[in-house]
Amino acid sequence: DVQLVESGGGLVQPGGSLTLSCEASGVVFSDYYMIWARQAPGKELEWVSRIYPDGRGKDYADSVKGRFTISRDNAKNTVYLNMSSLQSEDTAMYYCILGNSILGKKGQGTQVTVS
Repeated sequence: DVQLVESGGGLVQPGGSLTLSCEASGVVFSDYYMIWARQAPGKELEWVSRIYPDGRGKDYADSVKGRFTISRDNAKNTVYLNMSSLQSEDTAMYYCILGNSILGKKGQGTQVTVS
């Protein structure tokens, strides 16, 4: 059974940093693109970043480009999202998603609050 478990969220002041982690199990992790997406209260799920299966390709939403960095460790079945220069607009539940679509399997999420 495929499972994704996010961690690392919390409360941070504007301008601060956080690193999110997502560990996958039940899947050949290195075969898959991984996506980070977020959902703020009352808003739709928003695509944030994507990393290629081999980790060499990375894409970012314009809203986070230059502030967020996605990475992965295929030996640990884990994808990371390093977030810096956080702003109040970054407050949301953050999800990792297996595959190349935000409609894919996602974890339970980790809350990031910038205040």
